[in-house]
Amino acid sequence: MMIVALAFFGLLILGLPIGYVLGIAGVVGLLQLGGPEFLTMAPRRFFEGLDLFTFMAMPLFILAGEIMNRSGITSRLIDFANALVGYLRGGLAHSNMLASVLFSGMTGAAVSDAAAFGNTMVPAMVKQGYSRPFACAVTAAGSIIGPTIPPSNLMVIYGSLMGVSIAGLFAAGILPGLLIALLCMCLIAALGRRLNLPKGEGGPSLKLILSTFRSSLLAILMPVMILGAILFGITTPTEAAALAVLYALVVGTVIYRSLKWSDLFDMLERTARITGVVFLIIASASILGWWMTFVQLPQMVAASFLALTTNPEAIIGMILLLLLAIGLFMDINAALIILAPVLVPLTNAIGMDPVHAGIMIILTLNISLMTPPVGACLFVLSSVTGEKIERISGALWPFLLVQVGVLMLIAFWPDLTLFVPRLLGF
Repeated sequence: MMIVALAFFGLLILGLPIGYVLGIAGVVGLLQLGGPEFLTMAPRRFFEGLDLFTFMAMPLFILAGEIMNRSGITSRLIDFANALVGYLRGGLAHSNMLASVLFSGMTGAAVSDAAAFGNTMVPAMVKQGYSRPFACAVTAAGSIIGPTIPPSNLMVIYGSLMGVSIAGLFAAGILPGLLIALLCMCLIAALGRRLNLPKGEGGPSLKLILSTFRSSLLAILMPVMILGAILFGITTPTEAAALAVLYALVVGTVIYRSLKWSDLFDMLERTARITGVVFLIIASASILGWWMTFVQLPQMVAASFLALTTNPEAIIGMILLLLLAIGLFMDINAALIILAPVLVPLTNAIGMDPVHAGIMIILTLNISLMTPPVGACLFVLSSVTGEKIERISGALWPFLLVQVGVLMLIAFWPDLTLFVPRLLGF
């Protein structure tokens, strides 16, 4: 076991891509177990790791998000959000957060949201008088709403690997995502006078709200239709994702007419790149996962935690600390794939609902997208805006504290997460 751990962390420190690190560590584990004869299992486990129908939902949701991005939907949603809250002090910051909520139902990926709003909202905020680090911090804080409010790629991965209802996870993510947005907007309001944030001109305009709502209605309807079809049992997540692609194509090409068929190749190429990276991680992790199962690592970890304490709250606290620490240094997809099979038996042992445990794990890893040294959203915003990561991080810490507070609520108050799933019968 020590040899596998040394191989894993050694290759990670050397900077090898995480997909290769997982595969090589898994192969080392197979060699350690049974020598070269066990290597014949590696190709089988590699392909069987991807042999889940629900994984098809992931590239389809990514493609639907790409199409809606190219259709100019981001600007329409921003206009609607700005009409609702733009007149307040810190109006554009509020609009940024609210637009993240609206946009989250289309992409399901924090990095996509960070890139989209880094190109649009950050320059607009800077032009109105916000500091660039603060504008980037608001965008980073809003970006993790994307993989929390469904559809979420992380929820698809977790549900597929752990045999948990993806529809139940989608339902459970709604309240936590909205709570993050609400409390971040409260923080922006509290910082408004202290930082002398710019105030929008005029007051609320019903005419402007209605006109921007009409303009963005088709975009707003997309996540409502997707989630409605899944949560009420009309379609599976994979079927809903396929319908989302069709809907996005019709809206982009026929109704908005802002999308050319020649754009389709670029969107398919980007979708293939993103999906390829995630699927390589999943397939490689399945080799390592088989080794962990064979040596009973999940049971050993559960026994170690339970040997320290049998108090459920203390164990939940240790799980959160472990996930936050791992998230500082590892890609969240890889961390989820590796740690979920190890930690879920432990959460089962203390009586946690599998959906509650899944949302807790996913939100904890989402928060790590905003923490250096490998926070993906920080790198995206830094590259898009030209702002230094350390300056963004300095402005981000109040939002980080708020989101950790939400994480504590979700972890230790199960009803907050499970209210909507129970209401819908999951």
